[in-house]
Amino acid sequence: MNVLIVEDEQLAVLKLTKLLAEVAPALKVAGTAASVTGTVSYLQNNPAPDLIFMDIELADGQSFEIFERISVPAPVIFTTSYDEYAIKAFKVNSIDYLLKPVKKQDLAASLQKHGELYGDKKTTASSSIAIDSLIEQLRKQVQPAEYRLRFLVRHLSQWLPVNVSEIAFFYSEEGMTLFRTANNQKFPLDYALDELENMLDPKLFFRANRQFLVNVSAVQQIHSYFNNKLKLTLRPASDDEVLVSRERATDFKKWMGK
Repeated sequence: MNVLIVEDEQLAVLKLTKLLAEVAPALKVAGTAASVTGTVSYLQNNPAPDLIFMDIELADGQSFEIFERISVPAPVIFTTSYDEYAIKAFKVNSIDYLLKPVKKQDLAASLQKHGELYGDKKTTASSSIAIDSLIEQLRKQVQPAEYRLRFLVRHLSQWLPVNVSEIAFFYSEEGMTLFRTANNQKFPLDYALDELENMLDPKLFFRANRQFLVNVSAVQQIHSYFNNKLKLTLRPASDDEVLVSRERATDFKKWMGK
């Protein structure tokens, strides 16, 4: 299968070419183009590729302009650093949409989608249904998720609303789930940490381990720990040590740096 890469950054071309060689060695990069004009010229003067990887932001405009100038003869997998173009991308020949930096597992999944849609000569109708399904998936990914803003908790004989922004961390203790507020109040909740993890904005809360889910604003210090783990100092202080596992340490440091 011949592939065309449309990308105006040479380093990105090299990285994608290397990933393709690792994920699908049978693929051949038949050519590259770095601009809208260059892509139009390539497609008009060369055999049609079987698949096109296409960056959206090119040196001389957005790649959507290519589809306005000519009929693109192959399915497209878009690559870009911005997710705002997702729905627009699927109005043309797109079968998938990859955010940069492109990850090996995402690339492999995109190639699998291509095979499912085009590898066995499926009918136009069935391909259309699959594309509609992909559009719906992308719409869900691009639209902002609705995360919990507050919890209603019982305190003595009354119920109190507590804003999520006031919560320093959630934790489990003796089979119960509780949270500690920034001013060191403690309240129980009728949710498991796994459930809470899906309710809360991942930009603000990180699952440090099976016992703790911490707010970024509560992390005061990060210490190197035995076996490449991390030890966290929280404010307010936790009664137990808060450790980030070796497997999650890299993700945690990336999360803290955003």
